Amino acid sequence: MEKIKMTTPLVEMDGDEMTRILWQMIKDELLTPYIELNTEYYDLGLERRNETDDQVTIDAANATAKYGVAIKCATITPNAARMSEYNLKKMWKSPNGTIRSILNGTVFRTPIIVKGIEPNVKSWKKPITIARHAYGDVYSNTEMQIKEAGKVELVFTDASGNERRELVHDFDEKGGVVQGLHNCTPSIESFARSCFNYALDLKQDLWFGAKDTISKQYDHHFKDVFEEIYENEYKEKFEAIGITYFYSLIDDIVARVMKSEGGMIWACKNYDGDVMSDMISSAFGSLAMMTSVLVSPSGVYEYEAAHGTVQRHYYRHLKGEETSTNSVATIFAWTGALRKRGELDGNEALMKFADKLERATIETIESGKMTKDLIQITTLEETVGLNSLDFIKAIRATLETYL
Repeated sequence: MEKIKMTTPLVEMDGDEMTRILWQMIKDELLTPYIELNTEYYDLGLERRNETDDQVTIDAANATAKYGVAIKCATITPNAARMSEYNLKKMWKSPNGTIRSILNGTVFRTPIIVKGIEPNVKSWKKPITIARHAYGDVYSNTEMQIKEAGKVELVFTDASGNERRELVHDFDEKGGVVQGLHNCTPSIESFARSCFNYALDLKQDLWFGAKDTISKQYDHHFKDVFEEIYENEYKEKFEAIGITYFYSLIDDIVARVMKSEGGMIWACKNYDGDVMSDMISSAFGSLAMMTSVLVSPSGVYEYEAAHGTVQRHYYRHLKGEETSTNSVATIFAWTGALRKRGELDGNEALMKFADKLERATIETIESGKMTKDLIQITTLEETVGLNSLDFIKAIRATLETYL
């Protein structure tokens, strides 16, 4: 077939470790044979971020705002061990956190459903979409280690120079740690509207939970913003199509989700969404079987896998050992970005290709050909465990039948 042409580029953000290896395999086997890929490339590997003082991450986010669609590989968020391993100048912040802060978007994550991979929670019949607020909280915090006696205060100085002070803690000589979190009302409003609009698009109920009984200012503000926007802008629209908005404490929401049949959008604050999206993806089958898209209020989309860099497999790969790493979420990140690029550009061929690649991926798994992580949880009786590259090649063989 003649290769599909792209007019407007995608922003391509390369990443780290095993997912970086899969990234190239996917491009070589599933994309470049069929598409004249047009991407603006940014290397977000940890070494490059260190070389550029993380400017490459900021440049990639700004390019995403410019072109409207991006595709991102999983990246390392360094800890103390990574500081030594990569000889870093400093402990750089999460690239995802930086990008989300710049784009001011909401992350929507949904499990990829295939026959033979049954949810661990028996009551779940439909996928549960996690809507993760993509700004603030611990991901853009300020931290301090306290090594002596003294007090820490929260201080606000208004434009006139007037101060408000609240005692955080009075430490003894053994000290401790402290962190300051923040969020901004416009970002919370954007989060709420994104969730309400997404619920209307999917015609699904929206649930939201926070801890307003304990956090009487911070979490309560989230609750109030959601309630005000819902009552003033969305209540009639929700009622017209028969869906509901439901707020409760986060622990109550968790209990309700576990007993539900699924099929709702679960809005979460940033940290809650980070944790719960992993729980949902794992319970539905695998961390590598979950789509993730960051959507900004201005209509910018950034697609990525919901999982990390698969460090353990990467170290095995470096030793020349065979790996069987699940690439499904990364494939679906590419298909999501290609489909959106095609939608925005009126490129029907690109959209159809994305649909076919997704169908080919699901059909390959349902035929029994899969990576070893899925073999451990599948209910299919006849399966073939494939290594990382052979699984991608099996998807290519299935894809060829559609083209």
